[in-house]
This record gives sequence, structure tokens and C-alpha cells, in this order.
Amino acid sequence: MFLVKRVNFNKTIIIKGLITAILLSCFIYLSHFSIEIKLLNSILGLASIFMLLTIPRVSLVIAGFFTGIFWFYWIAFSFIYYELIYLIPFVTIAFGLIIAFLFFLIDFIKRPIFRAFAIFALTYIEPFGFNWFKLELLFIDSYFDTSKLSFALIIMSMFFLTRKLKYKALAIIPLLFAINYSEPVKIEEPNLKIYMAKLSTSQNIKWNQRNKLNIIDRNIDEINYAIDNGYDLVVLPETAFPLLLDKNEFLMDFLKKKSIKIDIITGAMSSDEKGYYNSTFHFSNKKVKIANKVVLVPFGEEIPLPKILTDLINKIFYDGAQDYSKASKPTDFNIKGYNFRNAICYEATTDEIFQNLNETKYIIAISNNAWFMPSIEPTIQKLLMKYYAKKYNSIIYHTVNKSENLIIKP
Repeated sequence: MFLVKRVNFNKTIIIKGLITAILLSCFIYLSHFSIEIKLLNSILGLASIFMLLTIPRVSLVIAGFFTGIFWFYWIAFSFIYYELIYLIPFVTIAFGLIIAFLFFLIDFIKRPIFRAFAIFALTYIEPFGFNWFKLELLFIDSYFDTSKLSFALIIMSMFFLTRKLKYKALAIIPLLFAINYSEPVKIEEPNLKIYMAKLSTSQNIKWNQRNKLNIIDRNIDEINYAIDNGYDLVVLPETAFPLLLDKNEFLMDFLKKKSIKIDIITGAMSSDEKGYYNSTFHFSNKKVKIANKVVLVPFGEEIPLPKILTDLINKIFYDGAQDYSKASKPTDFNIKGYNFRNAICYEATTDEIFQNLNETKYIIAISNNAWFMPSIEPTIQKLLMKYYAKKYNSIIYHTVNKSENLIIKP
């Protein structure tokens, strides 16, 4: 009899953790299938916070493990293109363990008030500089605001709901203040006809030298299409030209000549005495401006560890390749009188790129999502861009290889 009860108890612990992880992940998968119902997302978000506040510690750790996998299983897909397929299960499990550890810390001190404060504190924690685990995103397509204050009020509301009966009635008060009552900020779009190129180049052929000319021809076809149809600007995705563009004099001259008829934004690699850069090139009236990436992807473009460990990891897994170099500050492009802030992929989901926007509220973001397809990665990226567009009252023009181009407004 004792053994049966013990088994049932363990099953209950596991089920509570798994249900919590599902609740914490529902908004991503609903959005992935274009199901964005505010009432449903509001209820699911509140339920997930309530569960985080109430489930046992072991369930909390289990919830963290599965949440890490549900959110970030796709990150390991990029290892296919480094011929490190054998690492995929280990990397996937590692992300589960990292979030599990963070959830363990939520209940490090076994007091309900500490757990409530710790859940809020998670919104400030970015392991190794990776900031895509944002609990505020639970409410991005809900009736609630996504600010830190609103998230704190939601936690407070659910905390009151876990208390004795006389305190439960108080739960509605902070919840009312967490609702987003304001209308979306309307930003006047630039009076430009912008063509966002539709490219779908698989990662396994992108850097194969045999395919280089075909890829370049396809890019030129997109530019010519934009010119023929009277566009003011054509935007191509991240590394649309899979080469060191600044070192290719013929192609640089060709694009400069094309830029007499149309402004061209494209991604490519560049280099100088400091190293290699993931860059955006702006061609306009036979002139070119190069914007180098400021915020690099942790463990993708740089190893955020002490140099001795960085060198060791690069030697073992990346044939001794060095981290990318990066710029010290974001770059703005002036396109026919309008200023646009440059953002390359991961940058468009970081606070750094939105700082000191000054005269512009427009972001041109370019990405290459071929690394992670098929997966939910473009969906999480879209939800994060919604979050930042709303936070900084900006319009993001997102041109992507291998997934849908988007114009994201506050």
C-alpha cells in the first residue's frame, strides 16, 4: 500500500511540473499556429504564474526543465551545420537544466513571499547574456501590459489568491492595474515604398562555394524586381551575400551603380584588421555605409566565457575559429530623409539596439532563420520583437531568410 501511494505521489509531482511547463509555453505554440486570442492568453498566463507560486519544489524544477526544452529545443539545430549533430541532445538537455536551476532558485528559501519576489527577479536574469527567456512574454498577446510593473502586479494578484480566504478578494485590485488600458501608439510610417525581399535559402547550401553565383544572381533579381516596380528601398536578409562583400570590388561597384536607382540594404560579412563582422551594407547614390553587429549571439557568434575557456571551446568545436568582432554602438541609416536604426537578427530583441533612438522610430532588422528551421524560433523572435516595438514605440521592418517577413508595430 505504501509503495502504491509513493508512486501516485511521484506521478502527481511530475504531472504538476509538466502542466506548469505547458501553461508557460502555450502562448508560443498558439502564436505559431496563428491563434492569438487575448482572453485565452490572459487566462493561461495567470494560471501559469499561479502554478509557479503553488507547486512543490520538485515540481518547480521539473517545470523549469520542460519549459527550457519547450522554449529552446531549436537552438541545437544549428549544430547540424557545424557537423556536430551528436551534440544536439546534450545542448537541448542543457537548456532544460539551466531553466530548471533557475526555477530551483525560486524556492531556495521556502517562504511564499520569497518565491513571489524570486519569480519577478527572473525577469532580470540573462544566463550568459542570452535574454530570450522573458516571463513577461506570457502576456504579449493578452489584455495585460508587458511592463515590469504590470508583471509585478500580476504576481502580487496571484500571490493574494494563494493566501487565506480573507486575502483572496484583494487579488482583483493589482490585477485591475495590470490591465493595458491604453490604445496602441500610432506611429506615422515613412513615406517610402519598401520592398522586403522574399528569400528561402537553406543553410546547407548557403555557404557552399558551388552555389555562390546562383545566390548572388537571385539577390540581383530581387533588386531588379524592386527597381522595375518603383520601390524606393529594397531590403535583403542577413548574410544574403554569403561572402566578404567589402573585399569583392566587382560586386561592390555593381551594387553602387544599382543604388543610383534604388537604396539597397543587404546583409553580408565584412572584415578589417580587428577581425570578421556580421554586417549590414547600405548602398545609396553610389555610396556605401557599413554597419557592424553590436550584440553578438552567445555561443553562436561569441563565447561569453573567460578567454582561456573561449579559446578551448573554439579549438575543440569550431576548428580554432575566433569569435566575431563587433561594433561599439548601433548604426543609423538615412534613407531619403528618414533615419532607420540597423539591427541584425538577435540585436532586434535586445535593449541595446533601441537605446538613444533620438530622431528615429524605425528599425530595419535583417535575419537568417535557416539555422533553426523548421521550428518555433521565428515565432519567439516575432513575439520578442512585438515586446520591444511596444516598449520603445518603434516600427520594425523585419526581412528574413527562410521565414515570413514582418512589419511589427507597437
